[in-house]
Amino acid sequence: MRPETPFSAPWEAQAFALAVGLSDQGVFEWREFSAALGAEIKAAEVQGREDSYYALWLAALEKLLAGKGVVSAVVLDAREAAVREASLVPSHPAPGA
Repeated sequence: MRPETPFSAPWEAQAFALAVGLSDQGVFEWREFSAALGAEIKAAEVQGREDSYYALWLAALEKLLAGKGVVSAVVLDAREAAVREASLVPSHPAPGA
């Protein structure tokens, strides 16, 4: 990652903007998100996981929104599975296929 580029992928910027926007709209207080992010970082450290900062950011946001009933954990799990499955499908067919 270049020093002048705070995000290494577009989804990181989107996750950042989503959290800021939802906080600005009063869906949650920024201190709530900060505490949720801190808990995610601590859990990753305790478990020896090396998740990226924005993966932890997104996990904290998802848990906070689910905890507030903004979105259900079931919906989040289904979306995550769909995205994961879509990432396994090649965007272009293999040569000769």
